[in-house]
Order: sequence, then structure tokens, then C-alpha cells
Amino acid sequence: MARFPENDIITLVGTAPRHDLAESTGPDLHLDALLGEPGIGDLALGYGTAAGDGRLRQEIAGQHGVGPEEVVVTVGGMHALFLLAFILCERGDEAVTTAPLFPLARNALEAVGARLSILPLAFDRGYRPDLAELRALLSSKTRLVSLASPQNPSGVALPQEMLRGILAMMEEICPAAYLLVDETYRDAAYGDDPVAPTAVTLDPRVVSIASLSKCHGAPGLRLGWATTRNPALRAQLVLGKFNTVISCSAVDEALALRLLAGRERIIGERRRHLAEGLRRTATWVQENGALVDWVPPDAGAICCIRLKPSVFDAAAVARFHEAQAGAGVRTARGSWFGEEDRVFRLGFGLLAIPELDAALAALTTALRRALPAAA
Repeated sequence: MARFPENDIITLVGTAPRHDLAESTGPDLHLDALLGEPGIGDLALGYGTAAGDGRLRQEIAGQHGVGPEEVVVTVGGMHALFLLAFILCERGDEAVTTAPLFPLARNALEAVGARLSILPLAFDRGYRPDLAELRALLSSKTRLVSLASPQNPSGVALPQEMLRGILAMMEEICPAAYLLVDETYRDAAYGDDPVAPTAVTLDPRVVSIASLSKCHGAPGLRLGWATTRNPALRAQLVLGKFNTVISCSAVDEALALRLLAGRERIIGERRRHLAEGLRRTATWVQENGALVDWVPPDAGAICCIRLKPSVFDAAAVARFHEAQAGAGVRTARGSWFGEEDRVFRLGFGLLAIPELDAALAALTTALRRALPAAA
């Protein structure tokens, strides 16, 4: 019966603490931000289409430089991850992914019986993939390479020239394989920073997935999408969606369409919020520089911070996580993502700025309480 492994990341959908720095989203979008105009009340609550509402797919396609026929709307990005694992990986097929990473992405591959090769992403290398190490993991049996850009938990993005290099290696070693790029955080740039181009236009073997959960602040709308320029794969995604959920909720699709129609205003406000949250976090890291290191993110609402090994031994690391609960604060443990526990993911996007300041102050208290007596 144990088809799905346990992971304490499930606590993120439990009761939240007073200061939640474990979350990976920006502020929750409120429904009244989408209901300012008439049009939802007369929505027919029938089945939607298996591919997704045509107007919604047109909006998504316009953001990716593809046609609406190349977009499949899914029940959140996780649904797209599972469908792609199920479609592309027979039991025993090889797939390559990374560690650390969002654990449910790995779980989907394991659940369908794929043989996983793990590319380590090191904190000390800024979570940048080593292409020589990746090359050594590829074989003629590789069917899928699953990456994220920006990554979860680090917020580090992969440059397009690196993705081109990965595609060139795949063409040489496993030409039938697909490159999946989770771009859920791509739109979550900081302030006026440019948004990175999507990877889906690089090659027909690239599949991009994303959702409304992170950049748009609407995880309660279970709405994501997969974008592919391969007609056969797109047809399989539509069939896979039909055979699992039939269609998305008509209400979710209608609200998603309204959200994307106003995305410049909504995401513009959120980018300014993320930029300020990142600035406060950078200041906190600097103020506690004797105790912690970090990898600054390229985009998104998250970053990875490490308790310095020269200061915190294993017992002090354990005390830090215990002290967080006592201080009413929560971060996301590195072990949730396949990283060591002295690294934690800090989410600086969810809380209002005064609340973020209070949460960071509580985190400082936890740091100080965890220090060894000699320190």
C-alpha cells in the first residue's frame, strides 16, 4: 500500500504557526480582487474541456510565445508533473532529476516505477548543476530529465545557455528523452528585474510546467498547465487528464482567466512585495553573518540559508529546529528536499513586511538559543 513516501513537508498544509517562514508563495490573493466585475455569477457549472478552456489556454500561450493548441490546463502543477511521469516513464525506465528539489516531483517519478539518477546540487556551488556530472548520469535508456528553474527550494535559475548545453548532451546520448522544466517561479521576478524567457521555445523536446500557486498567490485555485510543442505528447496529456480528472473545475478556470487578464497589475504588485521581502532577508543574513550563509535567489519567494558548520554542530542544528517552535516560527527543513538539516528554506514572500520583520526577529532568537555554550 505504500506507493507514496511520507515527508514532513505535508505539515505546510496543516495548522500554521504564528510566524510562517516555511511557505513558498507570496501573499494570498483574495477572491474580491477577481470579482470586481460581473460575469462569474451566471457561469454554467458543467464539465469543462479536457484540454482546458480555450480562452484560458490563449492567455497562457501568449505568455510563452506558443499557440493555445500547445497548452494543456491541469489541476495544479503537481497534476502536470504526475501526468508527465506516467506518460513518459514506463516501469524501469531511467529518469534524471536533482537533489535538493521539491519532493513531490521526485515522488511522482518513483510512484510510476522510474529508475532515478540524482544530480546533486551543492550549496557551496550556488546550486548550479555540474554538466559533466549530469552527462555521466545520462544513458540511452534515459526517458526524462526533470529540472526546475527557478529551483525549489533555492530560487536559483538555470541560464538558457545551460539548458541548451543540456539539450545538446541529450541529443547525443538519449535523443528520445524529454527535458521537463518546472517554471512555476519564472514570473516571480523582483521589482523591475526582467522575467527570464521560457525554456519551452528552445526545442520541441522541452516541456514547461507552471501554475497559479506561487507567482500569482492563488494556490487555492487548483490550476496549472503543461506547455509542449510536441503534438503527440500534448495529445497524451489531454487523454491523461481526461482519464484522471476529466476536466478542471469551471469555476477555477473562470477565475484563472480573470486573474491572468489582470496579471500585470497583480504580479506587478507582488514583484514589489517580493523585492522588499528579499531586501529584508538579505539584511537579516548580513546581521547574522557570523552564524549563517545563504545562496541569494534569482526569482521566487524563497531562498536557502545554512547554519555555519564552524559554529553549529549536529546537536546545535537540532536545537535550532526545536527553538523555532518555542519562538513561534517555522522554516522548511532541508531534509524535506533532500538537503542536509543545517540548510533550511526561508520563505520571505507570504507575510506582510511588518510580520516578516517579526518573524525574522523570532528566527534570530531561535539562532541564539541554539548556539553551543562555547559560542
